This record gives sequence, structure tokens and C-alpha cells, in this order.
Amino acid sequence: MSFDRGMALLVHSLQVMGMAARNRMIVAVVEKPLYRRIKQAARVEGLSLSAKVRHLLREAIELEEDAHWSRVGEERLATWDDSEALTHEQVWKQEET
Repeated sequence: MSFDRGMALLVHSLQVMGMAARNRMIVAVVEKPLYRRIKQAARVEGLSLSAKVRHLLREAIELEEDAHWSRVGEERLATWDDSEALTHEQVWKQEET
């Protein structure tokens, strides 16, 4: 079986000597060019391959979250109506009572 065309992820718990590992392990099968790029970036930054992949995954998740909240903001902006908005005074008056 060849995985040259994509990436497969398998998430599981790592058991070491009968004790659960502190961190979960993800096994990823990647194309050779991608592997070489990650390995080279890790070497340049003085990181282990695992640390570099962890950093890249965190960045990817943050980018996805940013894109999601950007879409939510754009949708809200498209339906915004100034005539329905409360003024500063109206908001703070409600807070005092």
C-alpha cells in the first residue's frame, strides 16, 4: 500500500511499561518532499522532528480558528444595522440599574 498521494493520521494513547504516557501520539504518514521540508526546518531551528511538527500543527489550528472568526465577523458585519445598535449611554445606563 502506498501513501505517496496524501497523509493519514492515527491518534492513540501510548502505553509505556503499563503506564499511560503524558502526551498523546499522532502517527502521520506524509509524502517524501513534505517530510524533507519538515526535517530541514527542524534542523535549522534546532528542534526535534516531533517538536517541529507539534509547532506546525498548533500554527495550522490557529490559522483555521482565525479564518473561522474572520468569516463570523464578516457575516455579522453584513447584517449590521446602525439603527438597532445601542448608544454608549444606553449601555452604561442599563448597567447602573
